[in-house]
Amino acid sequence: MSRIIAGVAGGNPLASVPGNATRPTTDRVKEALFSRLEALDAIDGARVLDLYAGSGSLGIEGASRGARTAELVESDARASEVCQRNADMANQVLGHRTVSVHRSKVESFLERAADSVLWDLVFLDPPYPLDEPSLKAVLTKLAFHLDEGAVVVVERSSRSPEPDWPDTLERFADKKYGETKLWFAEPV
Repeated sequence: MSRIIAGVAGGNPLASVPGNATRPTTDRVKEALFSRLEALDAIDGARVLDLYAGSGSLGIEGASRGARTAELVESDARASEVCQRNADMANQVLGHRTVSVHRSKVESFLERAADSVLWDLVFLDPPYPLDEPSLKAVLTKLAFHLDEGAVVVVERSSRSPEPDWPDTLERFADKKYGETKLWFAEPV
C-alpha cells in the first residue's frame, strides 16, 4: 500500500487503483524525488500539476509538503475515483481544499486551460505504451503553462528513451532507480 511519506499528511495511507491500469511510483522513488525537489526549493508554495495521476500520490505528496495547490489529471474512471478519495482525505487532513481532481485526457485538459494558468511543478507519469511523439506533443502544450523557474518531472521505464523535449524545455538532470527513470526539465 502506498502512503504519503512526509509533510502535514505524512504517514496517511493512499488508496490504490485496482488492477494493472496504472503503475504506482514506489515509496523509494517518491522519497528520492521529493528530497531532490526540496533541495531545488521547488515545492513550498508551488502550484503542482500531476498529469496521468493514477492514484494522485505525487500531487498529494506535494500538497502535504507545502504546495499551494495540486491538480490531479486522470482519464481512467477507476483511477480518477481513487484520486478523488485520496484528494478528499488529503484535503481533510490539510484542513483546506488544496487538492483537486480533473477526470480528463491530459491533452484535452491542457488545451482547455486558460492562457493565464501557470504551474510551478509538474509530474508526468504516462503509461509506458504512450509513444514518444505523443509525449512530445503533451510537453509542447504544457510548456505554455509553466511559470518561470518551473520544474517538470517525467517518469518512465528505464528502458524508455529520453523524452524528445520541445525547444521550450531543457533537461537539466536525470536519475535511474531500478526499473524507473526520472528526467527533470525546465523552461528555456
